[in-house]
Amino acid sequence: MPLLVKFGGVLKVLPPVRTSQLRLKARTLLSSVIVQRESHRTSYCCGLRHFHITIKSQRPRYSTSTAPSSAGTIAAPETPSRPVYKPPHKGLVSHLPRSWIPYAELIRLDKPTGTYYLFFPCVFSTLLAAPLAEPMASPAAVVSTAALFFTGALIMRGAGCTINDLWDRNLDPHVARTKFRPIARKAITPSTAVIFTGFQLLAGLGLLLQFPTQCLFYGIPSLLLVASYPLAKRVTNYPQFVLGLTFSWGAIMGFPALGVDLLSDFDSLAAAAALYASCVAWTVSYDMIYAYMDIKDDANAGIKSIALAHEHNTKAVLTGLSIVQIGLLATAGYFSGAGPVFFVGSCGGAVATLATMIYRVRLKECCSWPTRRLSCPAL
Repeated sequence: MPLLVKFGGVLKVLPPVRTSQLRLKARTLLSSVIVQRESHRTSYCCGLRHFHITIKSQRPRYSTSTAPSSAGTIAAPETPSRPVYKPPHKGLVSHLPRSWIPYAELIRLDKPTGTYYLFFPCVFSTLLAAPLAEPMASPAAVVSTAALFFTGALIMRGAGCTINDLWDRNLDPHVARTKFRPIARKAITPSTAVIFTGFQLLAGLGLLLQFPTQCLFYGIPSLLLVASYPLAKRVTNYPQFVLGLTFSWGAIMGFPALGVDLLSDFDSLAAAAALYASCVAWTVSYDMIYAYMDIKDDANAGIKSIALAHEHNTKAVLTGLSIVQIGLLATAGYFSGAGPVFFVGSCGGAVATLATMIYRVRLKECCSWPTRRLSCPAL
């Protein structure tokens, strides 16, 4: 018996289908089907006798009727497939016990780039401070200090991500790239995440105690920035600046870590301040490009970002940030007494790489979820 389907008030005749076939299609759609045959009265549509079928489903309802017509079959209504969470199948995280995976994803263990970005300013300041230490720091001291900094970057980046996801737990489900984060998909409860954050901060404090005592006075204030960055997205178009202040804190830490007293040595203080400001400009620059992955979802969710504020003059802003970054880097080298190798290698290399990046990056083609690589072309 053919099927007459009503779409928006317009009746369309579909190929014949048996009631049993319709039930089978409905089961495939996880629906329940109720069939009513109106034998007590005769109704006609297009001159054809028919009876009514009512389908109850979680999907949009269709009012259908059957009438005799030509032979054929009916296809089930197509529904758009929704993306679902898939556990990692490669990399370090995929080898962890299943119950550990949400916590590894929460600290972004599968995405180490952020850890590197937090670690690099620490290395920059350690190398810049090494010749200023008295006596001059040995290569072994520089390497051991850098190793401690890397461990600290791993721990504190994880703590920062957890705090960020706690603040954004009601925003992340509305952004394609973040909707499957552990708290957003409810794999970890907020209360459990708070406890987990406490353990991470305790681990960070234990590591900080391995440095000279004065590092405590420089390191602890950075926690205020870690906690405030997620709030910046809600009140300013420049949350990347707050992120820069947070991620660049290591540009200061290398000096006290090697025993350089910033408060008693103006040149060291000026070098540390210039390096810190240079790293802030660098962070704002790369995170501005990164923000393009979420620019549409951010606009819909009401999240503020520098990419939205300067969507039409982004490359001009990136160029200005790069000029500031290189100028401040040169200033840091000047106050630290760096030689020609620093200015040619560090400053000259920065000019070449930043200019190439700004010229080649195609912001409108930045990849977005779901993709295998979350990156921008030529970045």
